Amino acid sequence: MKYAIIFTLFFLLGTLISFGQECSKPNIIVILSDDAGYADFGFTGSKDFKTPHIDKLAKQGIVFSNAYVTASVCGPSRAGLLTGRYQQRFGFIHNNVSSCVNKKAGLWGETMGLPTDQLTMANYLKPQGYTSMIIGKWHQGHGEGFHPLDRGFDRFYGFLGGARTYFTPKNTTPENQLWSDRKKIPEPGGYLTDHLGDQACKFVEDNKENPFFLYLSFNAVHSPFEAKGEDEKLYPQIKGGRQKLAAMTTSMDNAIGKVLSKVKALGLDENTLIIFTNDNGGTTYYYSDNSPFSGSKATNLEGGNRVPFIMKWKDHLKPNRTFNYPISTMDILPTSLALSGNLSKQNNFDGVNLLPYLLGNKDERPHETLYWMVDGPFAAIRDKDWKLIMMPDRLPELYNLAVDPSEKNNLVLDEKEIAEKMIAKLYKWQNQMQPARWQLYKKYEKSAIERFDNYRK
Repeated sequence: MKYAIIFTLFFLLGTLISFGQECSKPNIIVILSDDAGYADFGFTGSKDFKTPHIDKLAKQGIVFSNAYVTASVCGPSRAGLLTGRYQQRFGFIHNNVSSCVNKKAGLWGETMGLPTDQLTMANYLKPQGYTSMIIGKWHQGHGEGFHPLDRGFDRFYGFLGGARTYFTPKNTTPENQLWSDRKKIPEPGGYLTDHLGDQACKFVEDNKENPFFLYLSFNAVHSPFEAKGEDEKLYPQIKGGRQKLAAMTTSMDNAIGKVLSKVKALGLDENTLIIFTNDNGGTTYYYSDNSPFSGSKATNLEGGNRVPFIMKWKDHLKPNRTFNYPISTMDILPTSLALSGNLSKQNNFDGVNLLPYLLGNKDERPHETLYWMVDGPFAAIRDKDWKLIMMPDRLPELYNLAVDPSEKNNLVLDEKEIAEKMIAKLYKWQNQMQPARWQLYKKYEKSAIERFDNYRK
């Protein structure tokens, strides 16, 4: 009898400890804007755009001044974030947009997407008891097997393609149609950014008792440039397309504010990791401002790959500070897994767990080297503070980002030894990657070169 009582007490104690550990697992919210300009937020220097909620998040958290995506266009960049790996390892090199892809060169249409042998952040978090939902833009494939619910997510509200109207579309397709899980739903009317924010608040409310992962993937501020009239009126001093962009940014900021307020109202603030970032550089060939950087979306200049990035975990990460070493959006997955207790040395991530660096346990750079590649001719490498860019129609370009973040002073002829070592390192990395699973029409190479040349500081 005595031993039975002791056994029971130990069993109950173990159960309570297990329950406590389960409850202590932080919720994870990743908020992703789309095509936003680096300087189009208050916390990154904008004097015109009103983003009070995102700016408040920046003061409450850590701002990363050297944060990068793995690609300067939407689809591949999101694949890198979701898998924690360079998407070139599995051939997701180009945007999976059928109208841009050569039908005669590789996959096309419904066969394009995040390869089904790749695990997503939702796949990794599910065994740890997390309920996962993506709200908004997916852009990882719309054919069989590519649906978010086939890729580890428990819930989905949004659209499968890369862009759509913010209002009711005149014609719906499998890519721009709104879905709730696997069910096509009627258009709700109103402004899509508002609906995405409301759905995010509902998910947080419904899952407040258990650990959750919310991937709030806005299509704002991607084209088409459509805004609510009341938001445009906030910017009488700005004219034309940039006025619409400012209004779209404000709508997104308000939606994010709703979600942050919901988290706080439910008492989840101290147990929720919140990340805000962007999927690639802004479209300076439209209306975005990537200052102080050169380049735009779809280039390997800093304006194409460097993005705003905030991380907040109340009472765990010291707030209102800046982290200056380079990081990548592919670090989000291993960092989140470390929080969930499921990060293993066997995980084959290119991203790293940022927590030891943010908590002061490690002083060195999380990444000494970062790489980018759109096929062989378009590639780049950042090695410490040196950045080398390869283009198909010219000599390599070499910049010291510590003193020249705008990439104005090409040092390739002055620092030949550094350039040669970086080219060799880049080539070695490229040889580890897989060929593109689908190919863009060649005319887009010409567009990439024109953007590279036309949007320099």
